[in-house]
Amino acid sequence: MSRTRLYRHGVLEAEGFPIGELSGRLRDDDTTVWVDLCGPSQADLAAIADELGLHELAVEDALHPHERPKLDRYDTHCFLSAYAVRLDPDSGRLSTFELSAFLTPRALVTVRADDRFDMAAVTARWDESRQLAGSGVGFLAHGLLDAVVDGHFEAVQALDDRIEHLEDLVFADHPDDRHVQRRALALRKSLVVLRRVVLPMREVVNGLMRHDLVDDRIMPYYHDVYDHVLRATEWTESLRETVATIRETQLGIQANRLNSIMKKVTGWAAVIAVPTAITGFYGQNVPYPGFEQPWGFWVSTAVIAVLSAGLYALFKRRDWL
Repeated sequence: MSRTRLYRHGVLEAEGFPIGELSGRLRDDDTTVWVDLCGPSQADLAAIADELGLHELAVEDALHPHERPKLDRYDTHCFLSAYAVRLDPDSGRLSTFELSAFLTPRALVTVRADDRFDMAAVTARWDESRQLAGSGVGFLAHGLLDAVVDGHFEAVQALDDRIEHLEDLVFADHPDDRHVQRRALALRKSLVVLRRVVLPMREVVNGLMRHDLVDDRIMPYYHDVYDHVLRATEWTESLRETVATIRETQLGIQANRLNSIMKKVTGWAAVIAVPTAITGFYGQNVPYPGFEQPWGFWVSTAVIAVLSAGLYALFKRRDWL
């Protein structure tokens, strides 16, 4: 599947034309063309490469998945690789969608392995900023990067909300430690994946800002995207540290809770030891004051009760019980 657009003097003039007309439409120096290829074959990319003079290494990178986000420069064009992300609201798992783009002086070619990344968000940004279309390929590349980076920012914000909820679970009255551990591990994995795709975007955006494709008119908008990239990167790093802190806090709370339980068990053991010792001694059938007398029984019972109550009061005052 493919989509096409043609701008002339910054005005959208045509869209949906066949790729075979690409070279003919680019004969006019005042035109800028966008071509989107979804799930292309090697032959499809080879045809585009012949039309635009794309480097074979860039074409190979576009066909092979799992490239690192980057911006490669060649003599006649640039090759851009980036990842869009989406956070599953139920499982909290982060999904990534690879996106490649060829940037020539008058054409932008985007390549996607499938349709999980919705290009409608990109075209909507182009339509909302038609006054900037005169910047040509720089304008088209900005809309693409803006949509990708905004997706990164939304994912970071959603992960932040989940981590705040996780903090509440840690300090709950009756926390489910195993559930908290599983959620913390899942969030940490998502943050690791997000960091891998967000961190290199600083080099990508910064590299484009130093390229001739970006003119002075569109430059402030690239600065805005770059600022969003920095904020998303710093936010991701901060959340990774927060998750690690939550884990350490949970372990500390568990240790404190165990110490409290051990104090209570030890206190009750000391209280129970008093009547056990007295009745054990009397159980030796040796004469004692009040032996075989009713008042002897009551005296021993009173001694047990007073000593046990005294130990209970002492431990309670020291917060051991």
